[in-house]
Amino acid sequence: MTVTTRRMIKLRLRLALNKTVALSGLLAALFAPPVFADEYGDVTKFMRAGQYTEALSRADAFLARNPRDAQMRFFKGVILTEQNKSSEAIAVFTKLTEDYPGLPEPYNNLAVLYAAAGQYEKARTALDSAIRTNPSYATAYENLGDVHAKLASQAYDKALQLDSGNAAAKSKLTLVRSLVGNMNGASAKAPAPTPAPTVVAKAPEPAPAPAAKPAPAPVAPPAAAPVPAAKPAPAPAPAPAPQVAKADPKPEPVKPEPKRAQQDDERDDVLKAVNGWARAWSSQDVKSYLNYYGSDFQAPNGQARKAWEEDRRARIVGKGSISVKVESPQVSINGNTATVKFRQVYISDRLTANTRKTLVLAKQGGRWQIKQETTGS
Repeated sequence: MTVTTRRMIKLRLRLALNKTVALSGLLAALFAPPVFADEYGDVTKFMRAGQYTEALSRADAFLARNPRDAQMRFFKGVILTEQNKSSEAIAVFTKLTEDYPGLPEPYNNLAVLYAAAGQYEKARTALDSAIRTNPSYATAYENLGDVHAKLASQAYDKALQLDSGNAAAKSKLTLVRSLVGNMNGASAKAPAPTPAPTVVAKAPEPAPAPAAKPAPAPVAPPAAAPVPAAKPAPAPAPAPAPQVAKADPKPEPVKPEPKRAQQDDERDDVLKAVNGWARAWSSQDVKSYLNYYGSDFQAPNGQARKAWEEDRRARIVGKGSISVKVESPQVSINGNTATVKFRQVYISDRLTANTRKTLVLAKQGGRWQIKQETTGS
């Protein structure tokens, strides 16, 4: 992409590329076979050398065999952008946002292309989507600031066209143009060489669990009712010392409501199933792992159940050490359906990833089994 294209909004395609290498791998069921990694490396090698025609040829050949691969489709969008084929690049990134709405980088790169074409409202909308997808995406925030600065410049300019004597609008326009000018100078610098893609996906830290409500303070038993005064006698007796009411040494235990206790038991059973699923995955016990999926499990992308199981078996067995942890789970139960949202921490000898995961489970034959699985939600 030329320096002119970068003058309003900072070009972040290369930074976005590194992050998407990890995230798109997660959406493709936690990374691709080793042969895919070699083909990714070949394409990025040609891209860094500026050989975009060869890089595009390699990417197209790969996508002819693997048309839904998010990572290579993202590479293709970057290549088309560098070749100034903006309309084709926009089509690639738009389709990626439809197929993989959990990836923020395609939205960011769409914004860059829209801004280069002067379509700042579309750029703003795309960046808002990137930030909703990943609230910790600093690049999108910076680009959004640049877009808002340009929109502000246009608004103040229009105000002066309608009222040339508006001193406040003139002062603000001068200030915004000065800011955009400084950004343009920074953007005109050639980008530093891009390091090799790092297969590490970082996500926002999970929100702390809500503090447990303090137990209510014990209520002291009511004081004993006063004894009515006796009728006066010729020789009044001294008043007795006040007696201190004593609590029952063995209060009756408070029994939980039957419905609440049943809900707690159901929640424990759901979490037991989710943690068992994670342990089976960590130990690479594929048979046990697949048994956690129900007969009505909806495989991703409309894939047949048998093909999906074979694919999972190939990605788990013999892959060195694997550790899958379930953190900060939130469980909601509606009848025989339970939804569990949590942060999944995946660590292997090739990949470390911390991402959001949602499992929908259904109770079948007394067991909670997975019906639906989504990443990034």
